[in-house]
Amino acid sequence: MSEHTLGKVLIVDDDEDILLAAKMLLKRYAQKVVIEKDPRKIPFLMNQEAYDVILLDMNFSEDTTSGKEGIFWLKEIMQREPQAVVVMITAFGDVETAVETLKQGATDFVLKPWQNEKLIATLSAAHKLKNSYHEVHTLKESKKKLAEDLNLPFSDMLGDSAGMRNVKSIIDKVAKTDANVLILGENGTGKELVARAIHRQSLRAERDFIGVDMGAIPETLFESELFGHKKGAFTDAKEDRIGRFEIANRGSLFLDEIGNLPLNLQAKLLAVLQNRQISPVGSPKPISIDIRLICATNLSLEAMVAEQKFRQDLMYRINTVEIHLPPLRERGDDIPQLAQHFLEMYCRKYKKPGKKFSSAALQKLQRYPWPGNVRELQHAVERAVIMGEGQSLQPEDFFFLQPKIEKNEPPLNNTLNLDDVEKEVIHKALQKHNGNISKAAKELGLTRASLYRRLEKYGL
Repeated sequence: MSEHTLGKVLIVDDDEDILLAAKMLLKRYAQKVVIEKDPRKIPFLMNQEAYDVILLDMNFSEDTTSGKEGIFWLKEIMQREPQAVVVMITAFGDVETAVETLKQGATDFVLKPWQNEKLIATLSAAHKLKNSYHEVHTLKESKKKLAEDLNLPFSDMLGDSAGMRNVKSIIDKVAKTDANVLILGENGTGKELVARAIHRQSLRAERDFIGVDMGAIPETLFESELFGHKKGAFTDAKEDRIGRFEIANRGSLFLDEIGNLPLNLQAKLLAVLQNRQISPVGSPKPISIDIRLICATNLSLEAMVAEQKFRQDLMYRINTVEIHLPPLRERGDDIPQLAQHFLEMYCRKYKKPGKKFSSAALQKLQRYPWPGNVRELQHAVERAVIMGEGQSLQPEDFFFLQPKIEKNEPPLNNTLNLDDVEKEVIHKALQKHNGNISKAAKELGLTRASLYRRLEKYGL
């Protein structure tokens, strides 16, 4: 054991020989060792200093056998410092008394005469526990502060355009209810931000917000991912797994890309929403669930219902209230505010303070149609921060933003270079589908992930 691994140690015992022996033993391993004969001085000592470990005798001179005096001072310590780490010491191996001290908050106990190695090991474990308490407390405080920051209404929903004011108005009205909400909008418009804003203002805000990308779950794993499974339910089920519905119980469940769900799975989802129960794969026992459901899609569910690709009863179930999120091209007045927000964010991230937009650069950003919406704007600003040479970002720092091509215009490039051809084809596919990544990827014969990689490669 390295030196000073025990932190600050307080030893309280009415036997001076015990105090001196313990101090001599522990001073090598502790940052500081304080010894005290009189337990009545414990409150004074705790007011003067914070101790990592307190070694407390169970029996003092007034009561040498029952341990009641030690329990009394243990309670006093725990009342003053609920996270105090106290190790009890006694010359009597009274198991019942030792168990009682553990019930009252003691971490462990040692018997006199102790073995030096065992005492040091016990105190070392107690000190590690103290550090764990501190880490947990710090994490709780950080989570609380983060929650307070995030719980500000619309803290991450920027924009004062008419479209965004309408969206915020609907959120204000629906958030406090438990009504199911369907968020409609193109890719990159911020549908998940709206879902989180609803959750933060809801009566379930203290509970979990669980998001699920329905388009990313393989059909064979749908029930396992959403409803959970029991060990041995299928070949790879090596342990029990809790599904997303159960994790979100008493909180909010966000099902993104709900329009990508196959018809046969839509029936299973509808049954769960109607019965408010899930059955983990391999379990005969249903589990009741209580969730607030929020869904989102970039597809027209009404058109899918007409084409018999989406169940009408499921559509009615999930869209008690609809929120239509406007594309960025329809909220041009919000672009300067959004761009400035992303600029400050990436200047901090990449340690490039002081950068700003020139008026010409902002004009270019406002003229661009943004087929990828807010997400595309965010990526554009990030690239410009990384690649821009000067403190003032100019239009040429956004060279990768190409104007929208009209159908009767000639091709962008007259080249046989494969990269150039691929870039042009991807650009046209995005224009054709108004920035809809799923539809563009399907027409190009790519997965969404493959298309995203190519967008990054070509700066689109």
